[in-house]
Amino acid sequence: MTGTFTVRIGRLSRRVHTRALIVAVLLLLAATACVAASLMLGSRSLTLTEVLTALGPDARGPNRLVVVEWRAPRALAAGLFGACLGISGAIFQSLTRNPLGSPDIIGLNTGAYTGVVFVITVGGTGFLAYAAGAMIGGLGAAALVYLLAFRGGVRGFRLIIVGIAVSAMLTSVNTWFSVKADLGEALRAAVWGAGSLNAIQWPPVILASIVAGLLALALPVAGRRMRQLELGDETAVTHGVPVERSKILLSAVGVGFTALVTAAAGPIAFVALAAPQIARRLSGRPGSADLVGSALVGSVLLGGADLIAQHAVPDTPLPVGAVTVLLGGAYLVWLLLHEQRRR
Repeated sequence: MTGTFTVRIGRLSRRVHTRALIVAVLLLLAATACVAASLMLGSRSLTLTEVLTALGPDARGPNRLVVVEWRAPRALAAGLFGACLGISGAIFQSLTRNPLGSPDIIGLNTGAYTGVVFVITVGGTGFLAYAAGAMIGGLGAAALVYLLAFRGGVRGFRLIIVGIAVSAMLTSVNTWFSVKADLGEALRAAVWGAGSLNAIQWPPVILASIVAGLLALALPVAGRRMRQLELGDETAVTHGVPVERSKILLSAVGVGFTALVTAAAGPIAFVALAAPQIARRLSGRPGSADLVGSALVGSVLLGGADLIAQHAVPDTPLPVGAVTVLLGGAYLVWLLLHEQRRR
């Protein structure tokens, strides 16, 4: 199914791909199912009716405590953070025009990690301190990669190679921080660095939602710039697109989405790598500029991974980052083999 139709609202019009719309609806249902399952499952299992009753404005009793205070922040965080990672991955894979060009691979997650580890080392606590450290670290890593890869412009493959090198360097810096810090700080950094939603509460979820909403205001412009840049820098210039300025803007938005997830839950790997490619294959559309599809796939991936993390080992919740690394490692091997066969 490859047909399209046009939606018009006043002077605004948008061409919609039928297959992409159907896929988006199905992914939204899958993401909703992940949230519902997260609210229902646990040491105190609840039916869907009991969950809906507990979410009502007049609900009282233990079910409301379990659903609203304990499970809802984690369920919503998994959906929100997965969407943020999917968007960030789509932006950087579009910029590099390479399926390996995700924040995980090119060092931006590691840079955000470095920023938060530094904040922990100097005694900072709380989401706002971590968010500031993650944003500064992520932007610093992006700037370093950009400057080292710039040779009269930035090419995707060179950006990836430089990003891998910068990531390795920052990993050694993170290890040095952990060795030099006292035991309490090192343990706090290690637990946070595993990438976990186990202790997530409403305040960081609400703050992250606000930040994500502000960043989302730039997505309509970002999506248009991504589609134009995917045609090639020379073609984009003929369309009046300021190429390097657009790349810097897109990089800042992508780092912002990665940094807010890293600040709230630690570095969660491979969701940003896999989500855009899965979305592209499901929708049948070329390129990585499908921000909506990438966000929905990311939400489903992280929501599903968190369900596995919570319930795969009874009475022993795992860090969701451990699950995404396991699944993502298998995906990365498949992707490398697929790209090798294609060439």
